Amino acid sequence: MAEMSGKGIQIAGLKKRYGEGETAVFALKGVDMQVAPGEVVGLIGPSGSGKSTLLKCLGAVIEPTAGRMTLGEQVIYDDDWKIPDLRALRRDKIGFVFQAPYLIPFLNVTDNVALLPMLAGRPNGEARKQANALLEALDVGHRAQAMPSQLSGGEQQRVSIARALVNQPPVILADEPTAPLDSERALAVIRILNQMARQYQTAIIVVTHDEKIIPTFKRIYHIRDGRTHEEAGEGKQFD
Repeated sequence: MAEMSGKGIQIAGLKKRYGEGETAVFALKGVDMQVAPGEVVGLIGPSGSGKSTLLKCLGAVIEPTAGRMTLGEQVIYDDDWKIPDLRALRRDKIGFVFQAPYLIPFLNVTDNVALLPMLAGRPNGEARKQANALLEALDVGHRAQAMPSQLSGGEQQRVSIARALVNQPPVILADEPTAPLDSERALAVIRILNQMARQYQTAIIVVTHDEKIIPTFKRIYHIRDGRTHEEAGEGKQFD
């Protein structure tokens, strides 16, 4: 088990019920999970096992039924929400990386990344400076003025990672981030996530079915029938 010190991601007894009475269905039946700062953990399981529901609860998109969630040093849910502004929580404390990059097509690369800190009130020049520093770190600095349509799939995904990191959130949730990529680009994205996790001490959960990247995780959570089961991964590529 990774050492935790009140940071990263901690989930205890998390449940999510859809419906009431005889028609009630528990998508999550008591999930326990921990991810340390600087760690990338895989979350795998069959369709309908609860992966998407767990990610939506962690991302404050849907409300759990019971349990406790801590992101960074902040308890965000303990049988009810402990955060008054969930939109600000998602903007400032949680980075999202999806299967599709979802870049804004009419903004250039720098402005796509700088938009979140600007919305959070950071001065435009400061936000763009930080965005460009991240783009350089992710080896797409030379594409800073390009439009999303001019980027390759791998470049678009790197820009989406920069966008997820730009507010330096304690948590990143990545949902099938390598699904559209070939093996080389998929492994490059996972390598980048590991590098960024260590550099920024971010806790990252990667939901995936991608057999190309599963051997790279040092720890894996299987989710089956609404419950998680932890096991050691192979940790290839990053030893």
